[in-house]
Amino acid sequence: MTAFASSVEQPKDMAALVLSGGGSRGAYQVGVLSAIADLLPNDSLNPFPIICGTSAGAINALALAGGALHFREAILRLTDVWGDFSCDQVFRTEWHQLLKSAFTFGASQFFGLNRDEPVSLLDNSPLRDLLAERINYNGIAAAIARRRLHAVSITAFGYESGHAVSFYQGRGTIDPWMRHRRVGIPTRLNVDHLMASSAIPLLFRPVKIHREFFGDGAVRQQAPISPALHLGASRVLVIGVSSNLARQQAEETRPRGEPPSLAQIVGHMLNSTFVDSLEGDIELLDKINRMALLVPHSGTRESRGFKPVDVLVISPSKPIDVIAARHRRELPASLRFFLRGSGATRSTGGSALSYLLFEQGFCRELIELGYQDAMAQQDKLMEFLGLVCKI
Repeated sequence: MTAFASSVEQPKDMAALVLSGGGSRGAYQVGVLSAIADLLPNDSLNPFPIICGTSAGAINALALAGGALHFREAILRLTDVWGDFSCDQVFRTEWHQLLKSAFTFGASQFFGLNRDEPVSLLDNSPLRDLLAERINYNGIAAAIARRRLHAVSITAFGYESGHAVSFYQGRGTIDPWMRHRRVGIPTRLNVDHLMASSAIPLLFRPVKIHREFFGDGAVRQQAPISPALHLGASRVLVIGVSSNLARQQAEETRPRGEPPSLAQIVGHMLNSTFVDSLEGDIELLDKINRMALLVPHSGTRESRGFKPVDVLVISPSKPIDVIAARHRRELPASLRFFLRGSGATRSTGGSALSYLLFEQGFCRELIELGYQDAMAQQDKLMEFLGLVCKI
């Protein structure tokens, strides 16, 4: 987890932005980024030489990396997209399409039909069109060439290898890495990598890259902060999409003695995938940082490489599950019908629903929450960004 010196000398101080996964919860990250844009001077350059993301966080990461030459404008574009979101921009919600997807999925899983083609419960082809249109993939190379960006990484899960693969694009001095179940591969990023990283298991189709099918990177990402450290980060800003408060609130609102609904079970599984690994990684990094301070620096390469990494974490101060439950009626009628039996459209099904609720009201409330949470940590953010507060 600590940063180790690579074979080529890197800049001594590089800030990294780490954006976790979480489906429609990714709107929260945009609110935090909007606050950062307001804190920075108007003529500021991209403050994050390293940007890493997974799942929905990967989408936000590549949007920022592609617009790194105009950082503030990139955040404004992200805010516009998330603020006007609707489910039909992410997956098809027509009655006939949902029925077709459900039938195809059932025929494949229960009767073995069309097993040569990947299937899913939802058709997310609209998301591919959106990502192909709105993200400037050529802008990544331009930003790297002009030294406004050191590297960008997005993580996907390889179904055959079982590895969390971080596909990264950056300066040629960055060495690939291989750890237990974690691999870093240099490449030129495109829409396929994004679709793979955000392909939530069963809900969205896995994506074939080269010879392997990939799905949502959060599935086996045991160390979400690790890619940033491998790319050379000395300090990390992590924008999460969950909080202990949200989990406590979900437990308090659940009726005691009643069996959990399918939506509650799925919600806990999604939380385990998208939330627990990041929280555990932050806790582990904190322990390693404390240990690093106790290690004497003898001047050897080993002692120089073992160094603490400053980490600032911003995560929701209010339970996203409860917010999603309030907005559940914003879902298209067709989707509400299909989710009703699972319990996702009840007040207790907010956890699972919060990952699929790509609707304007919910996303805008998360954007506002992210903005307020970031401003509540204004002093820490300004210190992290190297800004001096003028009174």
